Parts: sequence; structure tokens; C-alpha cells
Amino acid sequence: MPKRAHILICAGAACISAGEESFKSALEKELKNANIFEEVKIIETGCFGTCDLGPVMVIYPEGIFYIHLKPQDAKDIVQEHLLKGRIVERLLVKEVELKKPLPNINELPFFKNQVRIALRNVGFIDPLNIEEYIARDGYSALGKVLTEMKPEEVIDEIKKSGLRGRGGAGFPTGLKWELGRKAKGDEKYIICNADEGDPGAFMDRSILEGDPHSVIEGMLIGAYAIGAKKGFIYIRAEYPLAIKRLTYALEQAKSYGLLGENILGTDFSFDIEIRIGAGAFVCGEETALIASVEGKRGMPRPRPPFPVNSGLWGKPTVINNVETWANIPEIILKGANWFSSLGTEKSKGTKVFALAGKINMTGLIEVPMGITLKEIVYDIGGGIPGGKKFKAVQIGGPAGGCIPAEYLDTPVDYESITSLGAIMGSGGLIVMDEDNCMVDVAKFFLSFTQDESCGKCVPCRVGTKRMLEILDKITDGKGEMRDLEELEELAKVVRNTSLCGLGKGAPNPVLTTLRYFRDEYIAHIRDKKCPAKVCTKLIHYEVIREECKKCSICFRNCPVGAIFKDYDGTYVIDQEKCTKCGICFQVCPFKAIKKE
Repeated sequence: MPKRAHILICAGAACISAGEESFKSALEKELKNANIFEEVKIIETGCFGTCDLGPVMVIYPEGIFYIHLKPQDAKDIVQEHLLKGRIVERLLVKEVELKKPLPNINELPFFKNQVRIALRNVGFIDPLNIEEYIARDGYSALGKVLTEMKPEEVIDEIKKSGLRGRGGAGFPTGLKWELGRKAKGDEKYIICNADEGDPGAFMDRSILEGDPHSVIEGMLIGAYAIGAKKGFIYIRAEYPLAIKRLTYALEQAKSYGLLGENILGTDFSFDIEIRIGAGAFVCGEETALIASVEGKRGMPRPRPPFPVNSGLWGKPTVINNVETWANIPEIILKGANWFSSLGTEKSKGTKVFALAGKINMTGLIEVPMGITLKEIVYDIGGGIPGGKKFKAVQIGGPAGGCIPAEYLDTPVDYESITSLGAIMGSGGLIVMDEDNCMVDVAKFFLSFTQDESCGKCVPCRVGTKRMLEILDKITDGKGEMRDLEELEELAKVVRNTSLCGLGKGAPNPVLTTLRYFRDEYIAHIRDKKCPAKVCTKLIHYEVIREECKKCSICFRNCPVGAIFKDYDGTYVIDQEKCTKCGICFQVCPFKAIKKE
């Protein structure tokens, strides 16, 4: 029977947590009530990228994009849209400036300005159906390399494409594969690093949830190129949905003869196992990851030897992250020249980012290298909520850095970002506005890396702790000007002498905020004030007597009894008792409490 419509419902982790399953059940019920259940195909797909709008769905053939779906919306969608052909406007995205509803998914600036390669199937296919992946040319690249290309030709194609590792370091992928092929060893391994641990990052998770076969196919091609027969996907336990869908995809691939012995009737054999990590951030570093896969404590080791020569169980090992593997099949199918035509001279192709923080449209995006930060923040992300001023963007996760407003026109490529003291990283991109304290931001990221330090080397174990003590001192209002010199000097020592990337990158948020926002540090030290009014111990709350309506709301809500009635009936805050929780400021309906 021909279908009246195809409905693609986002079943990524964000939409599921927002109530996707209950909406889907209600929609199926309404379709049955209207006697059109057999005329409509419902597909649960991966993350669309619009994470703060969920649950979301698209109805084809029209491409109508509905957001913030609740079970009670199902009836209107069935009765109005599917039966009467009328768009339900209240469920559409409202364009930020014009305030007009945008019905078609392709009209949204969020999608219009993206170029999707690694995310090409995410949000378009059922990740639990291998045939939908195959229908979009899935495993065609594998067939091409096994029947038409020698391993050296595959490596040359990846080298010509200019693809660099998307896990953070940006090492040329083709060169890594070439080194792995040339490495001496009767047994070689392929590893997918899916240990994504940056705060605010969800790029790898979304690819594995929405298109696991692209990663599997990429690994198969890589294994053929270097001569490996065994692969591992190292993924953290915090990603249960990704693990579930990846496990199912591996079983499907095996049942279709795409994993195991004599793949596609050739003499090439390869298999993949999943290894689940316990969530240690340091295991994102490749030698620590290898130790964890081997069943040891995840701690980095000095290099050389590099994993391509002596990795897993001492054998040559090629490690790439999820996004890197997902790019491989498209490069093989469309050619190195196609891929290298995107991006900049030294940074080819596209990059996936998790766009988060103080921005109107948070979510998952994929953009060509060379796009500016301004285009990402304003054209794709829709700018800053509430008319606030853009202040900075933290790029590269805890090992990245804060880039201020004056560099908004900076192109996003490896060299440009590095020149500003940050790194591309795996793709975390957190936007901050005028209400963010940059000293507090530096302290947050340093606290994370200090907590995640494996403790193996002194610079990271002790140095980050000492740096954090200085930042605590400054945000507590006890800082001295000489602390800035000590903090900066210590940060450089930690960066230059730590064993692995965690320690080497940990000082970056501190160094970039000192470089671009030094005046905020000085205000904390000299004036004993936090300009953004974030650091609790430097905040002062006071009742404005002329504005106080004597309603007692602040008095009744203060958790520590720090507010009392004065002789004239107005309320006063006892500064000795005040814990600076801010509840009085939040609950006062007359804005009679001053925060400074």
C-alpha cells in the first residue's frame, strides 16, 4: 500500500529524555483511531541536531518540521496535517528576528548553513535498519575498496583528501594509516576512540546513536588498508543508547556477511568488539585507552614508541575517533578531490560541533572548515538569548581555550584556532555571554581536568592542584596581584612538562582567560568584585529601602534567617548571616533587592 506520509521522529538521547517515546505512542494511537495507521510509516531516527527543541519530527514528503511535541499534540497533527493537509503552526519553529513560523526543515538557518558528511545519515535513517543505510550507498565504499583498490591506493586517497583526525590533535589520517601499514608485525589492530568526555560534547555519541554503520564501514576500510583483522570500539558506559544501537548494528553487519570471515566473498576478514570504559577522561588519550582495552588501569605512557608501531598488546595499532571513521566511506565514494574542495588549504572537509551554552539554537552541527565563529554563533545558532552581549566561546573542551568577541571573524580551522591559544579539540563549542565570569569559567574547566588527572606525572597531578588553589583564592576575594604571575608561570610549566595531552591542555582555559580577560582577574583581586556577579563570596545583596514594599516575601524565603524587619517596616539583610544564596534576589517581585 502506498504511504500517505513518512514521519521521521528523532529518537536521539536528548529527544528521548524530553518525552519522545510517550509522544510516539500517542501518535500511533491517534493514527489507529483515524484508521490511517497502515498509510503512514513512522521511523525513529537519530539526532536531528536541534537538541533544545525536542522532541522533534519531520513529516515527508512536505518536509514539515514540528518541535516541542507532547502526547496531546498527536491528535492535532493527525486530524489537521495528515487528514486535512493543514500545517499545525503552533508547533513550528519561529524565526528569531521575523517571528514568523518556518514550516520546512530546509528553510531553517540552523540546517541551511550546514554541510553534512559525517552526519549525512543522522536524522534520515533508522539506525536499527541496515537496509536503510545500504539504500543510502552504505557499504558501497567497502565494496569498492575490496574489488577495485589496493590497500596502498586506499591510503593514497585518504592522504590526498587532507582528512585530519577529528579527535583533537588533527594528525593527518592518511599518514597515520601509512605508518600503520608499514609497521612491522604479523598482527595489527584498528581502534575507534568513542571515549567522548568533554563537558558539553555529544558529537560521537550522536553519530553512534544515529548512524553506527558509517563508523563500522570506516573501520573496515581502515583495516583493509593497514592489514588488520581485529578492531575494537572503546566507548564509555555513560552512553547506553549508543552501545545498544552499536551492538545491534554489529550483529546486523555480521548477519549480512559484512563482518567476519571472507567479507563480500573476498579473502579479507575482519571483526569488531566493543570495549566499555568506566568514564575516565584520561582514557581519551590513546595510550591510556590502549591500557584500558588491555584490562589495565587507564594511564598514559611516554611516546615513542607510538601506537602505530607498538600499541595494543605491543602490536601496530591505528586509532581514530568516531567522526574520523564516519568520514571515510564518503571520501572513498566521492573521491579525495571532492572532500579537499571543502575547507581551507590546511584544514580540509567539515567539522562536527556540539553547540551549547548561551545561544538560541543549541545542538549538533556540521560545518565546512573555514567558516567563521560569527557565522556559527549568529547564522546557525541564532545569536545570544535575551539580547545579551556575546562575550566568548570556549572551543576544544577542557584542553581548549576561550576566544573573545574581538576574534569572532576568525575562521574555524586548526591553524587559526591554535594561533589564538585554543585548540579545535573533538568539537565542543560553548558560547558565553556578559553574565559569565571568565575567572569562574577557567576554574570550572581546570577543576574538571584536575579531578580527571590520573596522577601519574607530577606536573599534572600537583601543578593543576596548585593552579586551582590560586583560582579559588582569587574567586574568594583573597587574591594578590603576584598570584597572576605565579598562575601564569605555573600554567606554562604544566603545559610544557606534563606526560600526556590532558596535562598539556589543562592550562589552556587559564592562559587564554589571562590573555584576553586579565581585567576580570584584576577586578577580583584589586576591587574584590566579580564584574559578572557570579563568584559567590564577592557578591553583596542589599535591600533598596525606597523600593521595599514590606511584603515579607524575601523574609519568608530566606533559608538562613538573615533577613529581618527594621524599625520602619522595611526589610534588611544581616550581612554576617547572609550565605549569598541569592534566593531573596530571585523571589522579590518588586526588584527591591540589589545584587552587586
